[in-house]
Amino acid sequence: MLNQSNFTLINQQNGNPAFKLFSFEGNEFFDHLQRNNFFTLIWVTEGAGTVNANFEGYDFEANSLFTFAPYQPYVFTTAKPIKGIAIYFHFDFFCIHKHQKELELNGVLYNNVYQPPFVKVDENSAATFKMLCEQIEAEMQHAALAQHELLVSYLKIFLITASRLKIEQQPKVAEMVKDSKEPFILQKLKDAIEENFKTKHTASEYAELLYISPKALAKITKTHFNKTLSSLINERIIIEAKRELYLTDKTVKQIAYELGYEDEFYFSRFFKVNADVSPQLYRDTVGFARGLA
Repeated sequence: MLNQSNFTLINQQNGNPAFKLFSFEGNEFFDHLQRNNFFTLIWVTEGAGTVNANFEGYDFEANSLFTFAPYQPYVFTTAKPIKGIAIYFHFDFFCIHKHQKELELNGVLYNNVYQPPFVKVDENSAATFKMLCEQIEAEMQHAALAQHELLVSYLKIFLITASRLKIEQQPKVAEMVKDSKEPFILQKLKDAIEENFKTKHTASEYAELLYISPKALAKITKTHFNKTLSSLINERIIIEAKRELYLTDKTVKQIAYELGYEDEFYFSRFFKVNADVSPQLYRDTVGFARGLA
């Protein structure tokens, strides 16, 4: 399908890989535990086996498309040699959270631990995926004006096609998408956190923004997310901190300041409590120093 096996787009701001497409034969890429810092699409065109993800084992056959979110652990065991194409993309290249309203990917393709992490690719979808991979290959070989925008467009079509397949094949996903229309106040809360997490870190600040009492907002948040409002805020800050540690060579002090923490050591303690490792250890073992080799 592809004349070359590996195509990687480098982030010119930091020199790290941002988008990658490669073809594979055999299971050596996936036969050990994967827990990557990027979104993953794996289209197995030939072969069969078992994937272990979300603490469950799922059997798969040829023409299966897998989707894994950042940090989601998975490993493949093959019964028949596998062959196919994989696409990796980072937050800085295309962040699904920013496109959630238009694409509804979060909870369908990604971050849905209750459904199998793959779909069966039918003949029409296989033709679409093949065409898109060839277009991506051609674009990555010959950089031109608006390359990023064109690659994102191809990726969007790929993701939308995969989302439609999953909703068709797994009706429970469609029900969850339908039922996930949140109360207006929660939509406002998520928007408020996205816009203000770098400057506002307390639950009371968001209650004030939304003109609701902290107690009432805490009750709504606990009921819908089964988490405290502080946990939601902290999670968003940690995601951004990990992103910066992975994608940039900024100092921990600089990242802390950009996230609204003037005390680097307070931020480091906050990060360790919420991520189980210090910022520097995260960078050394998982983040910036690791890349997409």
